[in-house]
Amino acid sequence: MKPSFRQSTALVHTWGGLLVGCVLFFIFLTGTFGYVDDEIDQWMQPEGPRASLSAASVLLPKAEDWLTREAADSQSWFVYFPASSRSGAFAVGWRAWPEGDTRFGKFTRQTLDPLTGNTLNVSGRETGGGQTLYRMHYRLHYVPYDLAVLIVGVCSMFMLVAIISGVIIHKKIFKDFFTFRPGKGQRSWLDGHNLLSVSALPFHLMITWSGLIFYMFTYIPTAVDALYPKGEARDRFYAEVSGEVSISPGTKAPYAETADLDALLTYAEQSWGPGETTLMRIESPGRANAQVLIYARNSGISRAQRTLLFNGVTGAVLDAGPKGGTASGGFEQIMLGLHEGLFAGPVLRALYVIVGLSGTAMIATGLLLWAKKREARMVKTEATHFGMAAVNILNLGTIIGLPIGIATYFWANRLLPMGMEGRGDWEVHLMFMTWGLSYIYAIWRRSSRAWFELCGLAAAAYGFLPVLNALTTDRGLIASLSQSDWVFAGFDLSALGVGLFFVFLAWQVRRNPQWRGIESTERLSAKEVETAS
Repeated sequence: MKPSFRQSTALVHTWGGLLVGCVLFFIFLTGTFGYVDDEIDQWMQPEGPRASLSAASVLLPKAEDWLTREAADSQSWFVYFPASSRSGAFAVGWRAWPEGDTRFGKFTRQTLDPLTGNTLNVSGRETGGGQTLYRMHYRLHYVPYDLAVLIVGVCSMFMLVAIISGVIIHKKIFKDFFTFRPGKGQRSWLDGHNLLSVSALPFHLMITWSGLIFYMFTYIPTAVDALYPKGEARDRFYAEVSGEVSISPGTKAPYAETADLDALLTYAEQSWGPGETTLMRIESPGRANAQVLIYARNSGISRAQRTLLFNGVTGAVLDAGPKGGTASGGFEQIMLGLHEGLFAGPVLRALYVIVGLSGTAMIATGLLLWAKKREARMVKTEATHFGMAAVNILNLGTIIGLPIGIATYFWANRLLPMGMEGRGDWEVHLMFMTWGLSYIYAIWRRSSRAWFELCGLAAAAYGFLPVLNALTTDRGLIASLSQSDWVFAGFDLSALGVGLFFVFLAWQVRRNPQWRGIESTERLSAKEVETAS
């Protein structure tokens, strides 16, 4: 007898999610940190100044003096103005002249003291911060960039198929939203998976689809390559589609005096309003072909930024954006803006974090539900299977081991010696080493004990982070609350909340073995098996 359409769709849903589930768990969890990456940056450099919203007109002369003194002969200059209370850093960047056939040289960024304009001394605490965690969700860190983007694209496509097929197989989707039966073994896992899936379904669909749009022309480059040869012409394609103003990398032209940058900034702020400028980019500074591009903060959901392009010698306005672009380009910019969430205020950003974590939990419950159902069948037939044991190890090492690894990343930031060479790299190395050890522990230790012990370790790793912060810095939880320093206080309180969650998880595993999906006596009905399989 041939399977029905829904049965076939259920198989696609199950195996599509299982094959890439561990990678998707990593992508969702690290991607969620991207919504608080600026706050994590500040927490991981506690010696830095508190967020400052000094006027760009006050900061620009200090940045120009520093760049003229330290990076005069460069391909490009960048001046980063404090964009919001979330990201109050004042920094400069410069790109050296390229070597060989490359278009761009090596890029370096340096944070400056907004009061003095001097290099900011952070006591040698080199760190990758929240930006490194955020980039992991699409760069996968140790994997070559092009390969990482391809892997993430394939996994995202599987996720999109799993979401669509999940909608098809759940006929009672509104009932699933309100149904959860705790302490019922497989049925509880199915209810939890359904609840997490349905409650944030629009977000899961948006975040997966928009993630694919980010690299759409990398995955399907044929049309673009046929009409726009690779190189600078590709920049023209993106400019025409999105309506953004493009600027070419600097080249070595004869020397010439650069226009008054203060006057260009004044013109931009008269056009947009004070406090709107976030970035100034100068190509070929001090040369006859210099160009200056000034960016304003995002004014809405769309990722397209307001820009002004100037001749870097005469100061004449060359172009302003965003321009009309195309309808498809405008839609793309809105989808990318929704994906990044840079427009979101504190409440909406918190919602982004919550639904991002719910997506992570949805993937975790799906993986555990699959393992639970197969184990129930094996208990009934008294069969054993090496593949089933491997899945259980992967589930434990991924679902509990990865959060422990991320906690290690934060601990390493506070414990590694100041001034240590490659300190930021070692923060990441220790994170992945700890994560790898969790898989080894899952192999070595009996499953029922390993779940409880690793949950307990995760609870301690997060629960004691505020204590570690108070012992190693002067910005502990009590001090932060008394000074209304909500970035540090919020981080410590969030760590305590995560620690309490893992305490609850460890208690449930210890109290009720079938809660974690092992040795369950509860069976699903025939219809529920069809839906969950």
